[in-house]
Amino acid sequence: MRHESIVEAIGHTPLVRLRVPAPEGVEVYAKLELANNFAMKDRVARQVVTEARRSGALKPGAPIVESSSGTMALGLALVGTHLGHPVHIVTDPRIDPITLAKLRTLGCEVHVVSAMGEQGWQSARLDLLAELMTGLPGAFWPQQYSNPQNPAAYRGLAEELVADLGTVDVVVGSVGSGGSLCGTSRALLERFPELKVVGVDAVGSVLFGQPDVPTRRQSGLGNSLYPDNIDYRLIDEVHWLSDDEAFAATRALAREQKIFAGNTSGSVYRVLTHLAANAAPGTRLVGIMPDRGDRYVDTVYAADAEAVEGTATEPTPVRYGELVHSWSYAEISRRERPLLLFVESNTTGTGMLALTTAVRLGLEPVLFVVDPARYQGLAETGCRVVVCDTDDPQALRKAAEEAAGGREVAGVTTTSEYYLVQAAALAEGLGVAANPASALAACRDKSATRRTLLAHGVRQPRFAEVRDPAEVEAAVAAVGLPCVVKPVDESGSHEVLWCGDVATATEQVRKLLAVTRNVRGQASAGTVLVEEFLTGPEFSAEMFWADGDAVCVGITQRTVSELPYFVETGHLFPAVLPDGTAAAMADTARHSLEAVGLNRGPAHVELRLTADGPAVIEINARLAGGMIPELIRPATGIDLLEQQIRAAAGLPLNLTPERERSAGIRFLIAAEPGRLAAVEGVERAGAVAGVDRVTVTAAVGRSVRPVREAYDRLGHVIAVGDGPEQVGAALDAALAELAVVVEPGHQRAEQQ
Repeated sequence: MRHESIVEAIGHTPLVRLRVPAPEGVEVYAKLELANNFAMKDRVARQVVTEARRSGALKPGAPIVESSSGTMALGLALVGTHLGHPVHIVTDPRIDPITLAKLRTLGCEVHVVSAMGEQGWQSARLDLLAELMTGLPGAFWPQQYSNPQNPAAYRGLAEELVADLGTVDVVVGSVGSGGSLCGTSRALLERFPELKVVGVDAVGSVLFGQPDVPTRRQSGLGNSLYPDNIDYRLIDEVHWLSDDEAFAATRALAREQKIFAGNTSGSVYRVLTHLAANAAPGTRLVGIMPDRGDRYVDTVYAADAEAVEGTATEPTPVRYGELVHSWSYAEISRRERPLLLFVESNTTGTGMLALTTAVRLGLEPVLFVVDPARYQGLAETGCRVVVCDTDDPQALRKAAEEAAGGREVAGVTTTSEYYLVQAAALAEGLGVAANPASALAACRDKSATRRTLLAHGVRQPRFAEVRDPAEVEAAVAAVGLPCVVKPVDESGSHEVLWCGDVATATEQVRKLLAVTRNVRGQASAGTVLVEEFLTGPEFSAEMFWADGDAVCVGITQRTVSELPYFVETGHLFPAVLPDGTAAAMADTARHSLEAVGLNRGPAHVELRLTADGPAVIEINARLAGGMIPELIRPATGIDLLEQQIRAAAGLPLNLTPERERSAGIRFLIAAEPGRLAAVEGVERAGAVAGVDRVTVTAAVGRSVRPVREAYDRLGHVIAVGDGPEQVGAALDAALAELAVVVEPGHQRAEQQ
């Protein structure tokens, strides 16, 4: 076949029928993407680069920068340099010498990171890539893991299969960035809706509900991060192979089929032959073979590797989410996935992330809401949305039963504090496991929390419940001055006030009792708490129920605003505490959870360390706010949001720390009232060593004020390091680069 350029020659790869044991009439084919000039990612490189040039995202002669350890790097080297672009590849020490030689010979500049980041080699590469982008004005980053042009590149592969075969019943592909299998299968499903899609992953990869093992030896498939290009809704079944099993399968592919390929192709071959042996007559199966074996002569094909043949002859069926160590498979049929029902959501990115996490864990999320427009980014999740009155138990249950339509409901949950009771009541009505609604009610109503803890002897502030301003004087006499006045049914430090005298306390109570609806439009409780003001530093215990025990994931050290308000302005995880003090806090938190009756999922217990020991300020029957889960993840490797979804659906939990690091956050706040004009220095702050991210959440033009509640925060800086001193230094340096510019004269409206 004649082509006018090397770029035009990409694709049109051979489709070869394999000779494998299978029932009569079963056809098994290998799509040899390894026959591209360098490998399968040649297709992606051509699609991404040509589309970026067409759209103007990549200017003529501008540099291309990408993180890759293999075939994507080679594809960009081929296409990018051919079209006149300098190509910079960021990789790690696992890169094989053949690929390295090819890249350098093709004219690429190769940057090799020296050590793993907090999330393995991939995160270290992305950190270095960010530095390069800063120093290369106009550089284009293809972002293979999230660029929709990645899966789009494989529509051509699907068309080639249809042209050669007519129909396909089963497609098997390895999963790394998600582009090849998802792009190919999405196009094939348009023609063949009954197509079975099978993904192949590595043991120790996080892609399909497994913990990360950065030391895994396979390359080209698996990941330590979650690429945006994996559409879990397309995949019916996933197989995991260990390194030794994948390597043995790769050698078998060469020996049995005369295809000298990489371990991605070998893994696909092992699964493809298993499926073929068990297929019904007339089934046509295709396996996508991504790359050649020349990169693996010193690993997969090494002489000493031949002796390591400890491989399973059949896969072990497992429940999705169960920990695997060797060849295993789980069914996650896109047609009948268990439902996970969400009752409303918080209004941050975490709420939408919970929906996509559920999909990744093999569940079908259904979100019940009053107003879908409240949730930014909801449409992008692809989640099924049901509009109903979520505060009406009968209406909510009826809507849930109609939405389920007789299908299995794995669980009910929410990411909004305001809907914990409603979610628990719905779970009880549907007969699925959840915390008792009574326990959630005891946490949601802070006055009920106080009464319950008092009855169980848990240390806490003295308190009085007030339903009329005339009762304040007696309440203050009971708890003492100064005191704290707070609503019993709000969240995020909303309208919590330190009061130094009876008059101030009375005015705050009068103000709160005049409010008839909370921030989510629900009827207010008509009760206000007047509490003793306890002195001492603030902490929180991040708790999670596992196997009947309330596990303390860690203690967070909290920094709060100046009185009279109680807004969290920074966190450090884990807190710097003597072991005995941390244990005492965990025990106090555990006792408080047992007192209110919580027995499932996450809890966030706020504490003050007084002279008499830890005292409970609040119990939140949910994950911590204030981005605390985003500190725990890089510090320990535990993804608490994922664990919440697992707990709600009855999936196995993993609360074992993978590492011991420190992480911290500082929130951006306005020093004076007015209108936000700009937040300057974001790029400089983000370039500070140790800074994980700088995020501005407030829009320019918004009315701002010095913080009175969590809604007044304007953004945040997160840093990660090997210890609290390193984290603190990074946060200080980043904040020194930032300036919140406020135009005076515009008073912020009160939060409604």
